[in-house]
Formats: sequence, C-alpha cells, structure tokens
Amino acid sequence: MKIRLLVLLSLLAPLPLLADGEHPVSMWLVEGDRNRVYLLGSVHLLRKQDHPLPDVIEAAYADAEALVMELDMDDLDPVAIQAETNRIGVLRDGRTLADLMGAGPYADAAETAATLEIPLDLLGSTEPWFAALTVQQLVLTRIGFNPLYGIEMHMAMKASQDGKAIEGLETVEEQLAFLDGLSIDAQREFLLQVLRDGETLETDMDALITAWRNGDTAFLEREMLAEIQASDELYEALLAERNRRWLAAITGLLDDDDDYLVVVGAAHLIGDDGVPALLEARGIRTQQMREGDE
Repeated sequence: MKIRLLVLLSLLAPLPLLADGEHPVSMWLVEGDRNRVYLLGSVHLLRKQDHPLPDVIEAAYADAEALVMELDMDDLDPVAIQAETNRIGVLRDGRTLADLMGAGPYADAAETAATLEIPLDLLGSTEPWFAALTVQQLVLTRIGFNPLYGIEMHMAMKASQDGKAIEGLETVEEQLAFLDGLSIDAQREFLLQVLRDGETLETDMDALITAWRNGDTAFLEREMLAEIQASDELYEALLAERNRRWLAAITGLLDDDDDYLVVVGAAHLIGDDGVPALLEARGIRTQQMREGDE
C-alpha cells in the first residue's frame, strides 16, 4: 500500500495499445541456477474491462509454484486490518483534521472535496493520510475500480483455487506504519494531491492502464516517478527504502528449486531505485518480458 502510488495515478495522456505479440509488459524475468523468478508490477485496483491480463502474465503464474506479494494475501483478516487502521489513523486527543492541515490548506482541501461531492467533514477526526486513502478509494470506486479486479486479488484467488502458497514481503502493520510515520507536511500534501487528482482521475487511470499493459517504463518513470521524487520523504519512505528491504528476500528466491511469481506495485520495479535496477547493480541479470514470451 503506497499512498498515491497505491494505484499509480500520476499519468498524463493515453498511449496507443500495441498489437499482441509486439509489446513489452510490466514484468521482469530473473533466472537462478535452477529456477525462474518473475517480477510482476501490479496495479492494485482495476476494472472488469481491464481483464483478461496479457497472456505472458498468466503464463508466468502457471509456471510458478508459489507467489510472493507485498502482503500475504491468503492470510489477511479484514476486521483486524480495519481495527489497526482506525487505531493509528483516528484522532483521539481532541485535535481534528483541520488542525493538522492548517487553516489555508484545509480550506483548499474542503473546496476541492466539495467539487467532487466528497463530505470532507465526515473525515474530521482522522489523520491526513487516513483521509487521503479514504478519498482515493471512494473516487476510484465511483468510476468502477475495485480491488477484487486488481492484480493481487486476481492472483490470490487463482492461487487459492490451485493450492499455490502465497508469502508476504511485509506485514499490514509495517505498511500502515510507513504511512503513519510520514510527517504532517507530507501527509498534508498527499491529501491535497489526491483531491486534485480526483478531477481528472478517469482519464489518468485510462492512461495508466494503457502504459502498464504496454510495459512503457520510460513513460511511467517520466510522468509518475518524477512527481513522487519531488518529495524526498515520500520517495524514500514509500519506495526506495522498501525496495532495499525486499532485496534480500527476492535474491534468496534464486537459490530455490521452485519458480516464483513476485507481485509488487509497479512503481517498485522502475527507475534507478527499482528492484530490477538494484538486482542489476548486484550483477544479477534481469529481462523485461514481452507478450508472446514463453
């Protein structure tokens, strides 16, 4: 879970969809001595019409004996997750969202929320990161996006049916701590940006899905990473540091006999601090896959 990068919203214009068999996809192959590890960049929420996924992704799932995701998706307790989110994200000391935002930024947030028909006052007892995630989920749901169609849920349901194990790179508590640990300044900017994005969200998401399916890393880096990198705090806490933490677990998979499909947010697989680049820096070759690869 990564604030705005949760669904990679920062995209500007749609790309032409290339014919099947001609385009790369947002997935990389790493080969061990006795196995294969696939690194799949995920969009966490999708629409029904965004399926089926590219054939090469489904083939990687079929080849893998086990899946590794940011979270252990087959061992999550939604009630416990909500309770923990409320525990750290709901204010109980008399302060309000308006207090944490400050008068000027809160007025801007309320004005933009009103244009989106979002009752920001109902989130008055939450921290800005909690409010931002709630707004984001609401706006995405309005235009048909649903985590049930997202890559993780799609793969988790298939794995459950097929009896494939799922492992997690981190816990829910760790992910929530990344958000709750952000400074108020970073949380404030996150909420304001989510609200601003809401006005063009449907067009932006169409562009995202097209770029993701085409595996256009140059476009994603230019239009998405540049914005998150404008905040050193957000970039380090939500992307770069997590990528470095995951590296030992991912490289450890290469010593196994089983093949693995690793599924993480697509932002974690691009740029100089992306997992493929970190692996290459260690002398481990990665190869971006294409539709039609076997």
